[in-house]
Amino acid sequence: MSDKFQAVVIGGGPGGYVCAIRLAQLGLKTACIESRGSLGGTCLNVGCIPSKNLLNISENYHKAKNFSKLGIEVGEVKLNLQKMMQNKDKAVTILTKGVEFLFKKNKVTYFKGTGSFKSANKISILDDQKKETIIEADKTVISTGSVPVELPGMEFDEKIIVSSTGALTLQSVPKKMVVVGGGYIGLEMGSVWSRLGAEVHVIEFLEHITPGMDREISSEFMKILKKQGINFHMQTKVEGIKKNINGAIVSTSDKDGKKVNFDCDVVLISVGRKPNTTNLNLEAIGVGLDEKKRIKTNKAFQTNVSNVYAIGDVIDGPMLAHKAEDEGIAVAENIAGQSGHVNYDIIPGVVYTTPEVASIGKTEEQLKEANIKYKIGKFSFMANSRAKAIDEAEGFVKILADEKTDKVLGAHIIGPHAGELIGEIGVAMEFGASAEDIARTCHAHPTFSEAVKEAALSVDKRAIHS
Repeated sequence: MSDKFQAVVIGGGPGGYVCAIRLAQLGLKTACIESRGSLGGTCLNVGCIPSKNLLNISENYHKAKNFSKLGIEVGEVKLNLQKMMQNKDKAVTILTKGVEFLFKKNKVTYFKGTGSFKSANKISILDDQKKETIIEADKTVISTGSVPVELPGMEFDEKIIVSSTGALTLQSVPKKMVVVGGGYIGLEMGSVWSRLGAEVHVIEFLEHITPGMDREISSEFMKILKKQGINFHMQTKVEGIKKNINGAIVSTSDKDGKKVNFDCDVVLISVGRKPNTTNLNLEAIGVGLDEKKRIKTNKAFQTNVSNVYAIGDVIDGPMLAHKAEDEGIAVAENIAGQSGHVNYDIIPGVVYTTPEVASIGKTEEQLKEANIKYKIGKFSFMANSRAKAIDEAEGFVKILADEKTDKVLGAHIIGPHAGELIGEIGVAMEFGASAEDIARTCHAHPTFSEAVKEAALSVDKRAIHS
């Protein structure tokens, strides 16, 4: 006789494990199925956490090489890539084991294996020894995340042609790396290997990097990355990748049809991600998909099969860990009879390069398209005393507010600790704050957050330090 659960979550990533814990907190007998062998999904294992570890260490390495400019005389700074990778792996292990502890603490049953539907209430779990376990579920939440998109004929081998996963485990610093795609992930990983000594070339089909980002921020971002030594080839199409004994040759053509070949050691393909729904056997129960193979849900995250729900990267919306987490909590509360919801207008996005880039709410382009009249407040980190004091003064804070009501509609930051600073504006927007509200709030001195206050003052053209 199979085990029966009130709720089963398929996928133990940021959305799935948070959902399972919340379901258990709400008193439901809960199980979570994860195929990877460790919890935390792409984010903890091969995404957010290991990439941020390498971004931090590579930035420290870069700074250490330039200590003499600050009056710190040191010996030769050497890179030990093996130790760096061990440090990254240790951070991943600690965090994934931490999630396992949280499952035990909250009495969530954890199954290691691939979950798929036998029927709307029966789920098959196939472990790595091909042993099958069948469990029953009153309600099921699909949270299986996403996988990197491959280009036709340019499949990942994770050695020469790599996805973000392979880019996190390179055994040596490539002399030359080509990054296909100028989005968040490609620029983060390109930054890591550039700091460690690689010559990095970014090939982007569009005329700007970071599609969807406020265009002014995007332009400033590219200028800064160019100064750091990253090469950009815009409006350029990749036509083929041919591996050879030295690495690969990337064949491209620009907007005028000019052909250019790039010889390189490693090619990182970072052109987006797609929903990971392949092994779920959704057709067996008739779960509906949209034209992008995402699972269709209503506002309660419910699919067309009434007891099956979906969250995170497998449904519509930005493929972000924190978006999945919020959906995980919301769907758990809905299943338990409460009223969970997610405010999709206030989901931040962050690029963890140096400087960081963070955005929340509407961009100028979106406001113009919607014919919404707005005011702009901007403040440069060049005029922020904390940023100047520690020589991290690149970038600015930009706040967009409604022309009549002064309500904050969006904010975009490029500069030190932008990913942390955006949180203040997120809270303000959640409470319907005006730029005046932020401007009237006392900020500690000297801090980076004063740049946010000054940008809010600037909305009404009364910034003090600019």
